[in-house]
Order: sequence, then C-alpha cells, then structure tokens
Amino acid sequence: MKRVLFLTNFPSPYRVHFFDELGKYLDVTVLYSDRVEDITHRNAQWFEAGQGGFHPVQLKQTAKIRDEFLCMDVISWLNKEFDAIVIGGYSSPTAILAMAWLRLRRIPFYMEVDGGLVRQESKWKFLVKKTLVSMADRWLSTGFFTTRYLVHYGAKEDRVQNYPFSSLYEKDILEAALCPEEKGALRRELGLPEKHVVLAIGQFIHRKGFDVLLHAAQSLPKDVGIYIVGGEATEEYRKLREELGLQDNVHFLGFQKKERLAEFYKAADLFVLPTREDIWGLVINEALAYGLPAITTDRCVAGLELIEDGVNGYVVPVENADALAEKINAVLSDDLQRMGEASLRKIRPYTLENMAKTHAEIFESGR
Repeated sequence: MKRVLFLTNFPSPYRVHFFDELGKYLDVTVLYSDRVEDITHRNAQWFEAGQGGFHPVQLKQTAKIRDEFLCMDVISWLNKEFDAIVIGGYSSPTAILAMAWLRLRRIPFYMEVDGGLVRQESKWKFLVKKTLVSMADRWLSTGFFTTRYLVHYGAKEDRVQNYPFSSLYEKDILEAALCPEEKGALRRELGLPEKHVVLAIGQFIHRKGFDVLLHAAQSLPKDVGIYIVGGEATEEYRKLREELGLQDNVHFLGFQKKERLAEFYKAADLFVLPTREDIWGLVINEALAYGLPAITTDRCVAGLELIEDGVNGYVVPVENADALAEKINAVLSDDLQRMGEASLRKIRPYTLENMAKTHAEIFESGR
C-alpha cells in the first residue's frame, strides 16, 4: 500500500471524512499546523476527529506569523519515505517552509487547492503567488476555474489533475427532490409560516454578503421568508434588518447541528449564497444534495462549477442586490421540483467516495 503525506491546517469535517475514505486505498498520514483550540471563527461542535482511517499528527507550533503558525518540525516528516507528498495551499508559513525544503532536496510534491479566483492585484503580489505556485511539480484542482487560476499563477496545465471536491457521502444525496406537500409538512414542524422559504447558511461576516441579501429582500413579496443560519447575528445586521423593515420575514438563526440543519435544507425552496468571495463554497454542494436550486455570485467557484443558469439556479454579479432579487423571484416562480431534480443530477458525482477514489488513482499512477 502506497504511503501518502498531507500537510493541511486543521481537522475540518470534510477533510477528515475525505482522509478516512482515502485511507481505504492508501496509507495516509496527515499533518495539522493549527490546533482546534486556536480556531476561534468556528463553533467547537464543527470539528471532528475522524474514524481512524488515517494517521493524524499535530505539529508543534514554533512561531506565529500574521495569525498563522510556523511549525518547524514539518521538516522531520518531509525527510521520511513517502510515495507522494501533498501540500494543501501555498500561503501559510508552514506550507512555504515545506515547499522550500522539498525544492531544496529535489523531492517532488503535489499542491492541492480547494479553489481559486483570479483577481486584480499588484505586480508584486502576482509575482509572489506565481513563485509559490510554481514550486510544485504537480497540482490537484477542483475543476475548470481552479485550473485556470493555477495556470495563471504558473502551474503547467498538462500536470494539473482534477478531482470532484465534496463534503458529501453518497448517502447524503437525496434520491429525489421533495414535493410541495413534503416541504409543507416540514415547515409546519419547524414553525416556518411563509409561502416560500429561502435559506442562506454562513457566518455573519462581510465576505458572505448577507447585507446584499437583506437589500434584495426589500424587492421580494412579504410571503417569502429569508432564513439565515449559522452564527450569532451581529448588531450591524440586526440594525440593518430593522432599518429595511424586514423584521417579519427575515430570520437570523444561530448554529444548528447537522441533523437540524438538514430539516431546514429540506423545508426550503431555494438556497442563496450572496458571497463576495468563496474559493469554493461547500454549502452549494450541500444545497444541491438536498434537491434545492441555488443562487450565488460570480465570486463563488462552486457556483461557477455546479450551477447552470435557469436549469438548477443562477449565478449573479457580486454585490448586485437587484440582480439577486430578480433571480430569487425567477426561481420561486419556476418549477421548483424540476430545478431540484437538476441539482441532484449535477451533484451526484461530487461525493467523498469519488473524491478519494480519484486521488488514489492519481497517486497510484504517479500522474
């Protein structure tokens, strides 16, 4: 069985589940540069330890550089014998140290990124990114737009391998979209009184763009309920809701456990992620897996890869409340079950099982 070493930041559930699945094919060791207790932007219930399918290693934190950790002991692991080494990302101090050491020793390695969007930036930033991305020998990409990003920063396109990025097991994807009667029953159980339910999930931070969603809600019928789930709403968002007169149909809900969150997904008609930037956006995968049409922005890689306009949702320009409202109305007046079935067809290949199998095939072949 081939031995593979991964360097990543912290044990997020989707990564832990992936490593467990990959462990069915390969001997997997995972180095973490961050400790769970250091991650303040996530609810503690979000993290998972895994099912024992891989070997987790918590690196020792030598120093902190701009809120990220440098772990010098990563070098001792890079000196061990592995058939493949994968560096997750390229910008953390530990990742940069690892890549520099591997290049110095002429040890080939893969760079894996969850996504990426080319943006306008200074020439200096571009050159730094290009230098770092170019250090790898091969690259693992989540799809067309991520590959375009990697090539922009120096990756060799013929050495980029795509994989289906996901947080979902096959069993997590519904067999069929729920009918209106089933959704109605769920809404009564959850106490959702509106005719239509629009769901959004994420933290109340500027990047997620929930302020844009609130502005869009002004142009929606009052029988459309907006439910934003995932964290404690800040005073800024509560004040904005009040100023816009949306207290009756815009609802802020805190962190929900996975089982409870599933009920909201099933009860909703539409999922919206009005993000200003998500290098992927796994909530889009989750929404499609529950048979929902989805709307997001052109700064969300998952949306660009998984949403087809008018088929299973829409991709709208970033920070455009009018366009967002228009497409919400368009979806809610369309055949929701048809769009939900299209979402299910699109998301079925995006499973942890397929993600692990694809990685295993890449490492086994040495591509």
